[in-house]
Amino acid sequence: MKLKKINENLQQALTENGLIEANEMQQETFSTFKSGADCIIIGPNGIGKSTTIVINVIQKLSGTNEESPRALIIVEDKIKVLEMVALFEKLGKNSGLEIFGVHDKGDMDYDKNYISTGIDVLIGTPNKLDDMFSSAGYNVNRLRMFIVDDADSILKLRHETKIMRISNSINKTQRVIFSDVFTERIEILADKMLVEPFEFDFEEDIEEEDELDN
Repeated sequence: MKLKKINENLQQALTENGLIEANEMQQETFSTFKSGADCIIIGPNGIGKSTTIVINVIQKLSGTNEESPRALIIVEDKIKVLEMVALFEKLGKNSGLEIFGVHDKGDMDYDKNYISTGIDVLIGTPNKLDDMFSSAGYNVNRLRMFIVDDADSILKLRHETKIMRISNSINKTQRVIFSDVFTERIEILADKMLVEPFEFDFEEDIEEEDELDN
């Protein structure tokens, strides 16, 4: 992928998986992710949001390891957790990062014990992460990225309070919201959680392309 100063191991993994050209979302958000600024990224399903998340987390964290998580990613359900973990394993095989996913049907004691051994990226559902953060004193001082994926779907399930409770337990970190659409709920969450965020709306770009095609 032609992204400025991309990690060599990540570049190799992307090439091996046929990801040669960065799409518009990946190109336009890459520098913002690197800067550490908060942002809202809107784009329809299938545009590559999950890949964008994985690329930027690997880019930012690879090369060093610590005992406490440095990236926390909230996704909608167990299926999304497993998909995200698999994508990290595929694109981050040479990154040295320890990835772990938790979901509502997992064993709490096992999950807590595994996390205590030291992981870099924690992926989970709102319910499970809220329960874990409420019952265990995880060190979030080293957290560099807090990402909410599929935010619109998650907020429809009324998980805003859980997301905010987790966010409020974290001091300074980069916070990013991904969503298929920009709704009033997304706007309210962003106002509460983000600081002067950059906004990217790829939904409008696709609509304009469709109009030109017609």
